[in-house]
Amino acid sequence: MKTVNQTATKVLAEMVTDLPKRRVGILGGTFNPPHIGHLIMADQVGTQLGLDEVRFMPDAQPPHVDEKKTIAATDRANMVQRAIADNPLFKLEPTELKRGGKSYTYDTMKAMKAAHPEVEYYFIIGGDMVDYLHTWYHIDDLVKLVTFVGIKRAGYPTTSPYPVMWVDAPLVDVSSTKIRQKVSHNQSIRYLVPDAVADYIKEHHLYEQTN
Repeated sequence: MKTVNQTATKVLAEMVTDLPKRRVGILGGTFNPPHIGHLIMADQVGTQLGLDEVRFMPDAQPPHVDEKKTIAATDRANMVQRAIADNPLFKLEPTELKRGGKSYTYDTMKAMKAAHPEVEYYFIIGGDMVDYLHTWYHIDDLVKLVTFVGIKRAGYPTTSPYPVMWVDAPLVDVSSTKIRQKVSHNQSIRYLVPDAVADYIKEHHLYEQTN
């Protein structure tokens, strides 16, 4: 005979299965700082795929061997909030910042999927990163949790041993590294980042030292 708890669990599972799926894009990174390239990628994927929203997910500490030196997580989150404020499609996803430590995508998405099984996640990466998917932590399990969306890049193939959806988006030759260098040399970053982000960088004296 089934217990009350077993019956309740079964009913809950059936309810979750019947819920309409929400389609959510995830754009991860350090966002040190966020720039127009990030916004263009997120907007193009969100609109072309008809997603319900695209979340910008800053990492707490990159899992790469050559760890990037980043500014405080609060500053990066604040800049993302300012960068996305005028687009209702965009949201901040603070999961990795709250958890702290090294940010492995598999661990994050496993937890998010468990908490929200009704959501279909679309993980956005540049076409240049697709060739490195085989190096990602638990990649064979990760592809079962998310759909990867690759942004086409000139000179990079659109093939992969892993399932990847491909999206065309305007390519902008801008990077967070270049922006930090420009700030440290007192050069203009206008049009490279949203005005609200440029103002935040100036107000908080970020990147004034070369890094």
